[in-house]
Amino acid sequence: MAGGGSISPVTLREASSSPAALAQLYQGYRALLFSIAYRMTGSATEAEDILQDGYLRLHAADAAGAAPMESPRSYLSTIIVRLSLDHLKKARARRERYDGPWLPEPILVAPDPDPAERRERRETISLAFLTLLESLTPGERAAFLLHEVFDYPHEEIASILGKSPAASRQLLRRARLRLDERRARRSGEPRFRPSPDEHHRLVSRFLDAAERGDVQALAQTLAQDVVSVSDGGGKVPAAGRPIVGRDAVLRLFAGLLRHAPPETHFSVAQVNGEPALLTWVGQTLFSVLTFEAAGGALHAIRVVVNPDKLAYLAQQLRESRAARP
Repeated sequence: MAGGGSISPVTLREASSSPAALAQLYQGYRALLFSIAYRMTGSATEAEDILQDGYLRLHAADAAGAAPMESPRSYLSTIIVRLSLDHLKKARARRERYDGPWLPEPILVAPDPDPAERRERRETISLAFLTLLESLTPGERAAFLLHEVFDYPHEEIASILGKSPAASRQLLRRARLRLDERRARRSGEPRFRPSPDEHHRLVSRFLDAAERGDVQALAQTLAQDVVSVSDGGGKVPAAGRPIVGRDAVLRLFAGLLRHAPPETHFSVAQVNGEPALLTWVGQTLFSVLTFEAAGGALHAIRVVVNPDKLAYLAQQLRESRAARP
């Protein structure tokens, strides 16, 4: 998701010799631009809105006779990053008033098939990491993502952010420090992560126990210090604070299983690059559970039940089913 293609330097006027040509230019970078906007905001729905606004900005620049684009990738990234920064500044106040814990919006993202891809980069799409990014200021978040995930040099980041290279480096240093501090404060955070196969086996064991309503088997998948965080956004009932400890988390899920409607069923999908448990009530997606695992146990469970945050994923699943032969 970090790539953006390679296009020779062109002027905006040359790229927009026709509406189709301008649309083709933008579409060529769409995957990269969405990746930036989604990681910046933690919301696929908002990322799509930002991309739409970015396309309108591109058309406006074309109509105004914009200067040559030495790098379309940098030019378009600048538009998207600045729109994302504006969005984050406005969203911060809304998130402070959010009803209960706030979690990012889950999306279908398969694991990167390239074994050479840095594991650290792959993990930056996970809900766990996107939640961690909430500890950063908008500028720190942009500097960190552009440099650590998308490999932009400091000079280019400085241009995108409208700052000096020295200021860009300082933002990155502060971002790394904040993230390290947050990780250090997370009690008992596992040092070693499981392989994708091990992670999938743990999730499958959790699913099997949930489908059978086997509370004892469910307990065997949980670490002693497991934490469960639920995001209902005030739209549906959800725990208003993190639930800590195996016994408390087990009571929570045992109660949920006990009161689940008879048409409840489960499936597993690759969400944000990792196996996730999807809960369905009939044909309606009711919740998405993602997991942090290590040492043969689940250490953190993030449950998104806010229906507004499930709409994008539900649409992806419908499109995926429709595309199957």
